[in-house]
Amino acid sequence: MEVDGVNLPFLPIGGVDALRQTKVPAPANPAFGKSDFQKIFEAEVNNLKFSAHAKARLTSREISLTDADIAKLHNAIQTVEAKGGRESLVVFSDKSFLVSIPNRTVITVFSNNNLEERVITNIDSVIFES
Repeated sequence: MEVDGVNLPFLPIGGVDALRQTKVPAPANPAFGKSDFQKIFEAEVNNLKFSAHAKARLTSREISLTDADIAKLHNAIQTVEAKGGRESLVVFSDKSFLVSIPNRTVITVFSNNNLEERVITNIDSVIFES
């Protein structure tokens, strides 16, 4: 039997007309709506990520991060994003982060004392955090 171009291996109870009149039931939990999904989605999108390279640099250069550092990084990313930056250097007093602003991803990490050549390329913005 074919219904609306789909081959069915059975005859629905009530026939084809009853099947066509069937309405999709509402979700079992009406409290979960689009706004809840939007909140979860935005929270995931706004999470700060560290590339594998950045994680390796944190370890090899013995750079530690505190919750306050992460909060400052979030604030810096929001500030740079509002100004239209895409690849930014976020400078703290003792360390710096090269960040992809659209991806919210730390690409690499520098200890300010050990910058080899003191040259950083392919950035469009710098933000100094205290």
